[in-house]
Amino acid sequence: MEKHIPTYNEALSLLREFNESESLLKHAYAVEGVMRYIARKSGEDEEKWGIIGLVHDLDYERFPEQHCAKSREILEERGWAEEYIRAVVSHGWGICSNTEPQTTLEKTLYTIDELTGLIVATALVHPSKSVNDMKVKSVMKKWKDKSFAAGVNRTIIKNGTEMTGTELSDLINDTIMGMREVSEKIGL
Repeated sequence: MEKHIPTYNEALSLLREFNESESLLKHAYAVEGVMRYIARKSGEDEEKWGIIGLVHDLDYERFPEQHCAKSREILEERGWAEEYIRAVVSHGWGICSNTEPQTTLEKTLYTIDELTGLIVATALVHPSKSVNDMKVKSVMKKWKDKSFAAGVNRTIIKNGTEMTGTELSDLINDTIMGMREVSEKIGL
């Protein structure tokens, strides 16, 4: 059987089928926005990167104990191309998956998944409560404060920046820029 390349509407429908939590949906839109921004900036396939970003936590609301493994099962049942499935599963590397990120897409998703969390937390304490006027230095200051957004795994972000060969400040800037593009959708 030929593997299916999903459309955006199929991915969005699938995300909504498995997720009702507004915070998880906003996280999915934030990651999608950043993935699209970085793909476009890098000359990569924006649609593919966006779809993978959108569904990366597909199984988390219903199956948190089987995170990533259940996503593989769901996407395989629907005949999704392995490249998409592997990318989704690899973002949980070292936490809930043994699939190490290999491609630029996978490494980027692995890194910015956590980084969007730090930026959301920073935005929520920012006077405007928005990413639209956020500066990299505000996030860098919060990065250094380990008690701030303590649930954000800074080791993953640090490892991810090393894997992608990017500077943390550049990745923070790209993440802010990508989140600005979806700021209304994510309420920031």
